[in-house]
Amino acid sequence: MIYLGNCRLPALVLLLFLAALFLLPHGFVTSAQKQTGSKPKPATRTKASPTPTPGPFDGLGAPPPVPTLKQQKEKEQEVTPGDVISVNTTEVMIPVTVRDSSGRLVNELKREDFRVFENESQQPLSDLALRQVPVDVVLMVDASSSVATNIDDFRRAAEGFAERLANDDRISLIKFDDRIELLQDWTKSRFQLQRALKRIEPGMFTRFNDALLLAAREQFGATKSRRAVIVLTDGIDSGRGTATLEAALQELLKQQVSVYVVSNTEISRTAKRSELDALMGNSDATVRFNQIRIGDLREGLRVLDLSEQMLAQLTAATGGRLYKPQSFAGLEATYAEVAEELRHQYALYYTPLNKTRDGGFRRWRVEMTNPTYQSHTRVGYFAPRL
Repeated sequence: MIYLGNCRLPALVLLLFLAALFLLPHGFVTSAQKQTGSKPKPATRTKASPTPTPGPFDGLGAPPPVPTLKQQKEKEQEVTPGDVISVNTTEVMIPVTVRDSSGRLVNELKREDFRVFENESQQPLSDLALRQVPVDVVLMVDASSSVATNIDDFRRAAEGFAERLANDDRISLIKFDDRIELLQDWTKSRFQLQRALKRIEPGMFTRFNDALLLAAREQFGATKSRRAVIVLTDGIDSGRGTATLEAALQELLKQQVSVYVVSNTEISRTAKRSELDALMGNSDATVRFNQIRIGDLREGLRVLDLSEQMLAQLTAATGGRLYKPQSFAGLEATYAEVAEELRHQYALYYTPLNKTRDGGFRRWRVEMTNPTYQSHTRVGYFAPRL
């Protein structure tokens, strides 16, 4: 007898068991092989390769297509951007903000204080050049990871902004991150806006370009109002959408929308610089150990600089403005300043001397008869088509 621990096995049984192990073919037999009678292939030894570590975004697949915020009404009559009064006229409206040399908004100006040029040709302003025109405002919030922890600050700022609008002004709310969601369609009710603000939930990525294009294309119809988009974002598109910034800008100009950006780039820049300075102030060994993190911070600062340049160009082209608050606690004051500008914006009207309805882009320029005043408006408009 052979003893294995507390067990006793006959020697013959043990020898037969060991022989079976050496005589069986290598590898497992699958159920399919049993059914077909095929023999398993002998296992071959291959050089083991390291298994790559999966990234945090692996497995998410291709980005979803650009969604539709809402269905368009069937057989809705299309009105081109130039036809802001009626189908029989091509009168154009220019929203203009005027500030003095100290940056203060200038009020009580008259038609004679403005000169308008279209493609360098001076245009005659109509008798009703200065009108009190309601404004349609789309509030947009970047709910991605960069601002997710400060959504409450945005809610308070948005509510304060709405309180400063006139009774005839309308407002809607769009949230964007991985998805683009219309949380509140056009309303004059501040209560409905407050309820919609409570439905904002944070996401991860930033589909900034898609959100801008959709807001311009689907939220502004055939109205005679001034049009504005106010967006809280760092402007860094994650590249998971389908639209380009150029396409979004073109649609904004077609729909005559001014874009005001409340950027958190300065807030992010301060945090990154503080962390970078702390790491660089350590010993040489610690700096070498943290080279990957230091590189990430420097790249993040570079991306923020590029984003600010892009946002400045976007707001300048559409006649809006770029705001860079130093902290999220300053959002309320920033949104109050935007509301103040919209309340004191002039609406200039003229009928273009160029009667061609070719759909081409025409640049305009607004000059002030008082050289100490500075006017600000978008770069131009698209002419109507036949």
